[in-house]
Amino acid sequence: MDPSPDLDRIVSELNARPEADGDEASDTAILDRWLSTLLARGGSDLLLVPGAPVCILHEGGVKNIEAEPLNGSEIEAIVLPALTPHALQQYRAGQIADSSYRIAGVGRFRINLHRERGQAAAAIRALPSKVPQLSELRLPPSVESLSHLQRGLVLIGGPAGSGKSTTLAGLIHEINRRDARHIVTIEDPIEYEHTHVRSVIEQVEIGTDAPDFPTALRAALRQAPDIIVVGEMRDIETMQIAVAAAETGHLVLSTIHTTDVASTVSRISDSFPVERQNTIRQELAMALTAVLTQVLLPCKTGGRMPVAELLMMSYGARQHIRHNALQHLHQEITLTKKKGSFSLEESLVKLVSQGFIDREDALLCAIHPDDLEILLKAENQTRAARP
Repeated sequence: MDPSPDLDRIVSELNARPEADGDEASDTAILDRWLSTLLARGGSDLLLVPGAPVCILHEGGVKNIEAEPLNGSEIEAIVLPALTPHALQQYRAGQIADSSYRIAGVGRFRINLHRERGQAAAAIRALPSKVPQLSELRLPPSVESLSHLQRGLVLIGGPAGSGKSTTLAGLIHEINRRDARHIVTIEDPIEYEHTHVRSVIEQVEIGTDAPDFPTALRAALRQAPDIIVVGEMRDIETMQIAVAAAETGHLVLSTIHTTDVASTVSRISDSFPVERQNTIRQELAMALTAVLTQVLLPCKTGGRMPVAELLMMSYGARQHIRHNALQHLHQEITLTKKKGSFSLEESLVKLVSQGFIDREDALLCAIHPDDLEILLKAENQTRAARP
């Protein structure tokens, strides 16, 4: 189905609503107003869903900013003018598109326009204006060691909205602040805009600077980079090129939608046809240097806080990957603590004991709740024994 052809009429009708500003004239004026409201209220995402009021996400909750529901045609009329030409072509071809969008003097945004129940819907995320310092993210201290790696593949896993891209940007900022390196980032869209400090950073945006991740990644390898950042492992071609680049001496950092160390490894190998999975496991075992996974939990003092798990690769972990014995990777975290590894449950115990998160939230988040119970009990005993 093509997007609604009568966009001008629908936009005029929307502008005629009582809540609209009388001087609005541009095709994106309504969207710009809602996105300005999103930022003013400290929200993270604008949600436009057929039959529902216009909503924002704020600290994990949904809040209405306009009472009157929209239909799919109205959502298309509001969002389509904000898409890049490449994204508009994507939407016309496949009814789904990702696009960057900038409002001068206001901010930058990532648009996802898609379909649900036969109508258009959109989720629009506010992109940060400032690159975070790693120390501001309240991650365990050993995460910083990832910025000192010289080669190999570093994967950052977690569900959508868990702060993966923010952690990735923090690591790049740390390298940029400290080292003279050539860094190429490939993103869809660019989330954090880096400035050159000690490093030279080239930022490639899919749809604007390159048609897709594999093409951009192949081109990056010809640019003599020290570090390649792949915004997301989306397809097997990107995965294969990234693994090969890490094997040949580059430091490759990327994100992937997973929940723990084992699922991060299996997500890549299981993406390939069965007859190729054993080969990619052998390559992955050689290329992987570290796997970091994280999730955001409500903080008792307000906002949300990252809880993470880190596995620094060892001979044992590589053997488990080669033999597809991924259930044993969790024990490798314990065996490689001296290298900086830590489990999700250890992170949860620290945050509970420091009063940042509730015990109940920690238990719901734990992948190995029995381990967490044991660690919490040991921590209570230790605290009780202190003078």
